[in-house]
Amino acid sequence: MTKTITVRGTGRASASPDQVELTMYLEAKNMAYSKAMDTAAQNISLLTSALTEAGFEEKELKTTNFNVHTEYDGERQEDGSYRNVFRGYVVSHSLNLRFDFSSERLSNALGAIGTCKARPQINVSFTVKDTDAVNEETLINAAANARRKAEILCAASGKKLGELINIDYGTERQGVYSNTRYAMADEVLAEGSSMMKSVSIMPEDISVSDSAVFTWEIV
Repeated sequence: MTKTITVRGTGRASASPDQVELTMYLEAKNMAYSKAMDTAAQNISLLTSALTEAGFEEKELKTTNFNVHTEYDGERQEDGSYRNVFRGYVVSHSLNLRFDFSSERLSNALGAIGTCKARPQINVSFTVKDTDAVNEETLINAAANARRKAEILCAASGKKLGELINIDYGTERQGVYSNTRYAMADEVLAEGSSMMKSVSIMPEDISVSDSAVFTWEIV
């Protein structure tokens, strides 16, 4: 029977953010389906126009989620029971805008979005262009970490590490984002360029970790 050793290796990598990611959420609601859709289309048009006027290209604004659903409320009846009451059609739209990190360009984008009549909800994140490179580095480090652990354990037990038999690696991945949070009050955003000043910031480095389980033969 082949003797084996199984070790989990953990790898880490860090990188300086070089991109900004703006996530925007729009919602339109109306009792009539056609009016809800018309409002949603108008909101997208307003947001797109605001960003193109701020120097962004229309093709840079990407849809990440589009959803149309009905909304109901439970209404209590005289007999104590409840019935669903239709409250309208809801059209929700999530969009994403990524661009090279620049404090000035970020301020311009937020100013444009803040004065847009569509008034989307905004979230600002800092990331990197080449996320694959960061993830690959974590896996390389995870493999080296696992092998080092296995070799130490084998040496301490008077054995040697043999051939690699198996690698067990899951599919769940974490996002490559900085922990830095960037926010502006709605009142400031609504003032647009008259109040939005470019402040030089340096987002915290991104730290990513990943792991895999390795099995070797012991000889």
